[in-house]
Amino acid sequence: MRASGRLVIVGLGPGEPHWLTPAARAALEGASDLIGYGPYLDRLGDLRPDQRRHASDNRVELERARHALTLAAEGRRVAVVSGGDPGVFAMAAAVFEAVEGGDPAWAGLDIHVEPGVTAMLAAAARAGAPLGGDFCAISLSDNLKPWEVLEKRLAAALSADFVICLYNPISRARPWQLGRALAIAREHRAPETPVIFARAVGRADEKLTVVPLAEAAGGLADMATLVIIGASTTRCVLRPAGERPWVYTPRSYGGGR
Repeated sequence: MRASGRLVIVGLGPGEPHWLTPAARAALEGASDLIGYGPYLDRLGDLRPDQRRHASDNRVELERARHALTLAAEGRRVAVVSGGDPGVFAMAAAVFEAVEGGDPAWAGLDIHVEPGVTAMLAAAARAGAPLGGDFCAISLSDNLKPWEVLEKRLAAALSADFVICLYNPISRARPWQLGRALAIAREHRAPETPVIFARAVGRADEKLTVVPLAEAAGGLADMATLVIIGASTTRCVLRPAGERPWVYTPRSYGGGR
């Protein structure tokens, strides 16, 4: 039987309010309860004075999902917020995992996912068109999977000549992992391969840096950074002095023009 509440998982996009889709904004404004990581809730400003806000830490995704489902099962209209797109290394998977292993009544809830602009698409748009060919996304966080699995996936994607977007590249608890990932990349890519460090895209402190793989280093990134490692076909289009090059990957493999 279908429960009376409603739950929507909303992607806020990567930065300022203009990245939020109209559908996502409508879902947020229609909610009685907003649930999410505290800084994401802070980005929303005041939507409605009667809304309840339930902030939590960024490492309690399943607990947050269960809380949201419990409120929805009580008949409330709940919005769970995620940065970027909720289906990309974010809360949508946590909600459905909680549904699968939780109260059977949760399967009868009205649950929807409202997509958002994920970081790799925002960063790619700023840089040019680095995702013009085949690409993949890998999270370097080993909180939920072993580092050995990450190394295998990196090596496989590099061997297959994908452009690779690295989410969660570095943190205080694991400052070495991005350096190791770049070292693996150097085993498969030429030294001149473009690497994009896109920090806080869409926010006031946005910074985009393009360097050759030979000069890429972990010190160019933090947890607000997305790193894009080009494929063998990825190119830079030089621009006037002082301006960042455009980076693109041709759709035709091998670089035919």
